[in-house]
Amino acid sequence: MKFNIAVIPGDGIGPEIVKEAKKVLDAVAKKYDHVFDYTEVLMGGASIDVHGIPLTDEAIEVCKKSDAVLMGSIGGNTSTSPWYRLSPDKRPEAGLLKLRKSLNLFANLRPAVLYDELKGACPLKEEIIGDGFDMMIMRELTGGLYFGERSTKEENGVMTAHDSLTYNENEIRRIAKRGFDIAMKRSKKVTSVDKANVLDSSRLWRKVVEEVAKDYPEVTYEHMLVDNCAMQLVKNPGQFDVILTENMFGDILSDEASMVTGSIGMLASASLNDTKFGLYEPSHGSAPDIAGQGIANPLATILSAAMMLRYSFDLDKEADDIENAVKTVLKAGYRTGDIMQDGKTSVGTVEMGDILVKTILGE
Repeated sequence: MKFNIAVIPGDGIGPEIVKEAKKVLDAVAKKYDHVFDYTEVLMGGASIDVHGIPLTDEAIEVCKKSDAVLMGSIGGNTSTSPWYRLSPDKRPEAGLLKLRKSLNLFANLRPAVLYDELKGACPLKEEIIGDGFDMMIMRELTGGLYFGERSTKEENGVMTAHDSLTYNENEIRRIAKRGFDIAMKRSKKVTSVDKANVLDSSRLWRKVVEEVAKDYPEVTYEHMLVDNCAMQLVKNPGQFDVILTENMFGDILSDEASMVTGSIGMLASASLNDTKFGLYEPSHGSAPDIAGQGIANPLATILSAAMMLRYSFDLDKEADDIENAVKTVLKAGYRTGDIMQDGKTSVGTVEMGDILVKTILGE
């Protein structure tokens, strides 16, 4: 099968880690007789340097014509980079916001997985960790408080700020359906998180989720208030499979979930629209302080590529190969500097990619 992939190397360590992800994808293509055609486009600081803006209309069109987008990291050092002397709409991150809006990427997936070999990095007690955890935070990305009407005004010497949290049933239904679809590919459990004891928007959220759940009789689902969910993530993270929630709650809970893994260099992410199309990127930043040194961890980007195979291309077996190869390599003791442990073998960015390729191909 042939797939067209738009590739955004980005800034900082982005080009280095994307190169290794492409290397791993090419190994999968060789093993399973697929063809991955890559078209590179600029975004972020790299685009500002060439075009004067963080994202061009031409780059957006390339992405729209592709089957998926694979991205590294964008941005630089906010205190020293000349990009951050520009107005907010001209800075690197503005390109990502524009791309998400242009591609209608409303569903954000952030897996939080505790690998057996990295349990020592988890900040939770061993008795809480148990057999580990593997959850997916499904966050609605284009609605809610972050996109509602807002204002700040002064009246009688008193400043008042206003932010509006709005969802309609169609926005909720499409993210709920995507959450249940993802659960069908995993352990068939959904925890829908809201604040229905206080908010009208959450009561509507709960009503629509219950309607959607009727179409997925194989999936077990439950409702949980967001404050309880925040507590449960550090009390018993192993209970979760898919956490389905709105924009602000998802923003907070996904950061909490990622930190209990203890290894941000391992965290992949995806943003999907209402088709199979998606944008896949690591959850970490561009790390400009180590760019070009060959020591960056490429695993989050490689795992993001595995998510692309699974969710945009329906290549579950190929995605499993990549994920299992990562586990095998970690079990063999190979580590980049950010996840290095005593008694393990330190490797660089390129070497980690090479080892994964050999593992996938059985060499």
